[in-house]
Amino acid sequence: MTTTTTSTPPAAPAGCPSLTVGRKPDRQSEDPAVLDGILADGFLAHVAMVRDGYPVVLPYLYGVGDLDDGLGRRLLLHGSTGGGLFLDAGTDGVPVSVAISHLDGLVYARSLNDSSANYRSAMIAGRATVVPREQRVEALWQIGDHLMPGRRAEVREMTAKEVAATQVLQVPLDRVSVKTRSGGVGERLDDGEDHGVWAGVLPLAVRAGTPVPGDLAAGTPVAPSVEALVARLGRG
Repeated sequence: MTTTTTSTPPAAPAGCPSLTVGRKPDRQSEDPAVLDGILADGFLAHVAMVRDGYPVVLPYLYGVGDLDDGLGRRLLLHGSTGGGLFLDAGTDGVPVSVAISHLDGLVYARSLNDSSANYRSAMIAGRATVVPREQRVEALWQIGDHLMPGRRAEVREMTAKEVAATQVLQVPLDRVSVKTRSGGVGERLDDGEDHGVWAGVLPLAVRAGTPVPGDLAAGTPVAPSVEALVARLGRG
């Protein structure tokens, strides 16, 4: 992705990894809806890069948005203008690999070797570039819409100083590898194992706690956007 308004896909970064799953290739998904679900359900992206010849992985809050520039939906990474990756990006961008994963359950088999996990994961490979200044405000709002849906209508506009201190990187979604596992224990009834030992799946999920108020005026209710996210995630 570049900082122009061209709709031409960017060239693959040098050394871009293969997006074909090698182990258990049947778990690779090409369904765009599966990718959309992984992105929609996540809050945190782990971004891998090479800095000074050494691999580094850093977590970033993210959103998914379309900045109406002809480049379509892309991953938007939130950070500071002084952040290392944002400085590394410069004017030409920096090659990255981004992982977004959900652990949906632990699969308990009757042997440790057969035990597994249910998961959904996406690996995005591409060049992270700085969102142009004229699009930064909208990019920040779209990250907010992803993390805190509905909050835009409840808060004031960002100040010029706030926008100047914040930066957004964009990573195209045209090179993505999705791998998932779902279902139960991969065992046969005639496998010779002791079926008196419990086996099954322990579901796991992100849950919301009880909202903790800050310094509020008396009688201020919990914001509708917060209540809606609690309802979506379920209360832990």
